[in-house]
Amino acid sequence: MSLSVTDLTKTFEDARRGNVTVFENLTVTFEGGAFSTVMGPSGCGKTTLLNVLAGLVDPDAGHVSVDGERVEPGDFSFAYVFQEPRLLDWKTVGENVAFALRANGVPESERDEVVASVLDLVGLREETDTYPLRLSGGMRQRVGLARALAVEPDVLLMDEPFSELDELTARRLREDLLDLWQETGKTIVFVTHDIGEAVFLSDDVYLLNERGELFEEATVPVGRPRTFGDRELDEVERRLTETFFENVTNRV
Repeated sequence: MSLSVTDLTKTFEDARRGNVTVFENLTVTFEGGAFSTVMGPSGCGKTTLLNVLAGLVDPDAGHVSVDGERVEPGDFSFAYVFQEPRLLDWKTVGENVAFALRANGVPESERDEVVASVLDLVGLREETDTYPLRLSGGMRQRVGLARALAVEPDVLLMDEPFSELDELTARRLREDLLDLWQETGKTIVFVTHDIGEAVFLSDDVYLLNERGELFEEATVPVGRPRTFGDRELDEVERRLTETFFENVTNRV
């Protein structure tokens, strides 16, 4: 399922700076079934773009389309994986997943089977009755992913889900995410500020500058499975890094 924004404009009011324009006439299309990553410096609007797609933020102008047909933001089958997994700490892992199913109208008689299935998928079946505070950061993020997959979305929106993890854990979860993506065939729109992460994960990388302008759409021409340290990936990362530094003033 392809997903597009056309002529997106969004301005926020800031008490100190007045009106701040994040996007002005931004147009971008994420191909169906592809792993697409939006990358840019802090404050360039990456999260705002996901929030518009999800219907959490209203655009000032522009529209969202699915497979070429105009829809209202959020009016399509999606799940959102946040930077923090936002689990309910007073509920078990299984109950957290079941909570999402209940919110999406899945009958109670079907929930246990779905919970077991998605926890198997992310390797956490044995933690069904564990409370989130007893889990590592990586395991908590897996629960967030399981909760998202449980509702069987067509699109996964992912906002820097590995940025708070140590690099070894993040690397393992990136590999696991690719396995899940290839198994499920979801359209993924992933946000990061890490060029290496973007290149390793993605079919397509969309680079934004600090003004929220799309200045590069790059296809990663490296087959799968991919391995860290692959020379072809390193070359793509080097080229995109050069392009990024040539076009972005605020690189934080």
